[in-house]
Amino acid sequence: MNFILFILISLMLVWISRHTLKNYRSHGFYRFFAFEGIAAILALNEPRWFDNPFSIRQLLSWALLICSIGFVLYAVNLLRNFGGHRQRDDMPENFNFENTAHLVDTGLYRFIRHPMYTSLLLLNWGAFLKHITLVTTAISVTATLFLIATARVEEKENQIVFGQAYTEYCSKSKMFIPFLF
Repeated sequence: MNFILFILISLMLVWISRHTLKNYRSHGFYRFFAFEGIAAILALNEPRWFDNPFSIRQLLSWALLICSIGFVLYAVNLLRNFGGHRQRDDMPENFNFENTAHLVDTGLYRFIRHPMYTSLLLLNWGAFLKHITLVTTAISVTATLFLIATARVEEKENQIVFGQAYTEYCSKSKMFIPFLF
């Protein structure tokens, strides 16, 4: 059943990412593989989500998963309210919400440049904590590396779009974790 779930999620991700998969220079190309890793963790650990529900590992897992949802909802809201929209002919594979007209540096974006990728990191590691094995560890580390690669490629794209303002923003904020990284 978990294998079927993973295949269904993968097919959906391939469909959604079909344009970005054609451009290995876009951040979406690398993001696809991070999504695949997270989908694998979710499918592998799904049977264990409610084992020992009050153990420290499970409570930490749920805290990360809840924070993940909060981060993505808040970040999307900030992009919609402060980012505006611009058509980007140089990146036609981007989703509409990614093509902001204004650099967003308020709310979570004041402290971290990639709150949506932080959300995915929280989802990845929260799901990982449901059942820790050598395989899930390797997949979670790989998904994390793909998210870091995604963020770095996106930062190069943002540098082109926002120029010096983005350089200054990078000097005042961290990539994923406020004040640390």
